[in-house]
Amino acid sequence: MTEIKDYITNDFKAINSEETIADVHDIFHELPFSHFPVLEDNIYIGSITLDDIETFDSDKKVSDYKFTLEGFFARSSMIWLDVLEVFAKNHTNVVPVLNESNSYLGYYELEDIIKFFHETPFLKEPGGIIVVKKGILDYSMSQITQIVESNNGKLLGLFISESDVQSVQITVKISLGAMNNIIQTFRRYNYEIISEHQEDNYINNLKERSDYLDKYLNI
Repeated sequence: MTEIKDYITNDFKAINSEETIADVHDIFHELPFSHFPVLEDNIYIGSITLDDIETFDSDKKVSDYKFTLEGFFARSSMIWLDVLEVFAKNHTNVVPVLNESNSYLGYYELEDIIKFFHETPFLKEPGGIIVVKKGILDYSMSQITQIVESNNGKLLGLFISESDVQSVQITVKISLGAMNNIIQTFRRYNYEIISEHQEDNYINNLKERSDYLDKYLNI
């Protein structure tokens, strides 16, 4: 089975801090990246952005603009959802990858991570989506699992899709089954049903609900 770390790539070598801005501009001209990692003495020091280099002196070196580099990265041990969050928070389509010793391993491309996402059972397996809401101190992942399984449902995945100081929204994917019974049980346990359901019997598939991806892909 493919793991997310299998998507780490070195198709293009990281930018050396001693390269000129003109050289970096040529790299961005050839590649559809918003950012790209920079190494200094083989150590990752941050990512340079396409928007920034448009304002830089082409004769200067990348090292002259170290203060502008963005220091985001992913660990090779991260799960795909955490990696996707790094992409979203930093409005990038490239994320450098470091191991636990901070050694640079390569980078992830957003297109590859979305491809991996679409191959996960959460999206690939047939099923339905329920989004529930409850107070941040009152919800329980084990309780959510119990509600699904006590109604003969099979849990394909769940994650916290939104939260604030008062409440959380949890997106749950369930194999098709007694969906109406599951929804009614959630209500009995004081979970608010956020997702729309046609007579509480039909759940739109996540593949057809691009709004759930917009949070991560709006870059």
